[in-house]
Amino acid sequence: MPIKSRIRTIPHYPRPGIMFRDITTLLKDAEGFRLTINSLAERYREAPIDLVVGIEARGFILGSALAFALGKGFVPIRKKGKLPGRTLTAQYSLEYGVDSIEIHVDAIAAGQPVLLVDDLIATGGTALGAASLIERSGGMIHECCFIVDLPGLGGSARLQDHGLACFALTSFESE
Repeated sequence: MPIKSRIRTIPHYPRPGIMFRDITTLLKDAEGFRLTINSLAERYREAPIDLVVGIEARGFILGSALAFALGKGFVPIRKKGKLPGRTLTAQYSLEYGVDSIEIHVDAIAAGQPVLLVDDLIATGGTALGAASLIERSGGMIHECCFIVDLPGLGGSARLQDHGLACFALTSFESE
């Protein structure tokens, strides 16, 4: 059974007209979760990366499992105010408003190659915010990786317009 069939769609969440793609059904399916991580690990096994960077919250789940499978370190990008110590902050727009994310100032060394991971790419606001934090930290983004792309919302195209390579395991053509 393919990965896409294990992702639940919840109509009209968080507001009318939105078709929310819920990966929790994929994560609870042991075979589906293993297939997801193994597929990503196969893609990045030989990639020149030192770290996997995951965006809160579902990017933590995927990113840490992928980092473990690849034998790489994991760096979290968290919502504002959740990390102790000195941080860099980026504000970004998303489908439903504005938010901020942070990374520790010493999380990534200058020139260090990283893989950015999250569950889904929609408008690209969160991923662009995360990419700006990585770049301000001195990191070099090898690729931005997602389980789901919603190409109709333009996020992957926005990332590519900013010179960032994108990959998703599956896509849903409509919102």
